[in-house]
Amino acid sequence: MPRLVLLQGGEVTPYSIGTGETVVGRHPECSVQLPSNMVSRRHARIVLNGDSATIEDLGSGNGTFVNGKRILSPTSLADQDRVKLGPMLLRYESGGAPGVSQKATLDGNLGTVVTDSHFDVDIEEEEDEEAAGSAMLDTLQNSSGFGMLDVQPAEKLKAIIEISRALAGTLDLKKLLPKILDTLFDIFPHADRGCILLKDENGRMFPAAQKHRRDDEDATVRLSKTIVNKVLEEKTGILSEDAASDNRFDASESIANLTIRSMMCVPLLAIDGEPMGLVNIDTQNPLNRFRKDDLDLLLAVAGQAAISYESARLLESFVAKQKQDNELEIARQVQEALLPSELPKAEGYEFYASYDSAQAVGGDYYDCIDLGEGRICVSFGDVAGKGVPGALIMSRMSSCVQNTMSFCQDVSQAVEAINDHMCSNAVEGRFVTYILAIVDVATGDMTLVNAGHMSPMIRRPDGAVEEFDEETVGLPIGVVEGYPFEVVSRRIEPGEMVVLFTDGVDEAMNPQGDLYGLERLREFVKNGPAKAEEMGQTLLADVRKHANGRPQNDDITIMTFGRNPV
Repeated sequence: MPRLVLLQGGEVTPYSIGTGETVVGRHPECSVQLPSNMVSRRHARIVLNGDSATIEDLGSGNGTFVNGKRILSPTSLADQDRVKLGPMLLRYESGGAPGVSQKATLDGNLGTVVTDSHFDVDIEEEEDEEAAGSAMLDTLQNSSGFGMLDVQPAEKLKAIIEISRALAGTLDLKKLLPKILDTLFDIFPHADRGCILLKDENGRMFPAAQKHRRDDEDATVRLSKTIVNKVLEEKTGILSEDAASDNRFDASESIANLTIRSMMCVPLLAIDGEPMGLVNIDTQNPLNRFRKDDLDLLLAVAGQAAISYESARLLESFVAKQKQDNELEIARQVQEALLPSELPKAEGYEFYASYDSAQAVGGDYYDCIDLGEGRICVSFGDVAGKGVPGALIMSRMSSCVQNTMSFCQDVSQAVEAINDHMCSNAVEGRFVTYILAIVDVATGDMTLVNAGHMSPMIRRPDGAVEEFDEETVGLPIGVVEGYPFEVVSRRIEPGEMVVLFTDGVDEAMNPQGDLYGLERLREFVKNGPAKAEEMGQTLLADVRKHANGRPQNDDITIMTFGRNPV
């Protein structure tokens, strides 16, 4: 439901707007009553018609402003527009649940400000930049991050010690920034308002903290776009004054309301010397305007504040990274537990498997299940993707295979059931290339389904390498529900060995960018050891020798099994 949100003294008050006319003013009978003598009894009205809203000034004494411009006729309102009635600032919200806060950001030109419920910082673009520049009384370069320490060193040292003591032990960034402003208000007792703007990950500025000495004053902190750009681009501290009466008050207004604002704006420099934000404080007390010495002092204090903020931010990042690493280690242990702790032992056969993930957890998968009655199930797959997403799919696949093989021991029926289950609530783009085989250890007969995976390599006793026809390869698991997979049968003769592998093997890359490749893999299988365990171990060693220290970019999983020679 559309609403107006009053932004005053750091607090927010929402007012719902119904269809038709909503009158805003000081009179108790107004739909939205604003408690200020500078707001007319019936100041303005908002007319809501469907999805569109317009605002019209009702002949008020101090005017109605939308996004900083006085309106002279009915004006359309858009979501997040700022409405100013006298000193009262409101935000128009076209819809959405009450209490939803949006992150405050500025556009690339530091013009439009979208605020959250607590901050309203207005970056004003001057029509005459020369006039804005003339309001700058003084500038100071901040090349060292602490200002010029040869100026009033005793005062600077005292201020730096004071802010260091105030911020000591504060590691929470949300608490640190308000503490910085609290300390600045102690160091500059005549400051009335202050704000801290920081850069987000896209380099845009957003209001991160704001403080007012008096809760009943206008909540808006106004900054000159010219000054903000100069502070950030030149890493300069600026002392400025402007006449509030120039464009914010009518000539009929009492002279008591005309104020001259004295303000200071300085950069917050990161450890690399680049500005990560700025600090602005101002005063409306004409007897205690800021001086050049104050600006120099603020530069020194801002340098220490920036270091404290950077240290807290880095520590927060380190703690978050440490927590993430601990969680990934737990996930790695869980994933490891999903893999078989030992492979079946069958007289006359040998089984071997190895799994090395490219990250803490991975998406490769294998299992070897003793079905009883002399039958062994071999399950081998590679999830599209690696890391945590791949590991989640892998865990689901593992559970699905275990459950399916407990009641279904026909390869064709089992793989169709597994595929249908993985297609149900499947994550888009997350499929599994997969091989399911059942071996009768008494006869050596093997039935196998290949769902989009690379063909197993079968080494004969004479060293020749055999692969299955590509036409027998079906779609990966999790792509099409009800897909009819083709079953192939082959007898494993004494002395023959089956080699299964994921693409982390043939796509292993050396520092020069050369792939291990399928041809080298075939040659290795052809000339490698005759026993399954030795073949798996030496193949993994050869892949790592080829990589020559280059970190693997995909999970590497190898499984070998075969019949011993008679």
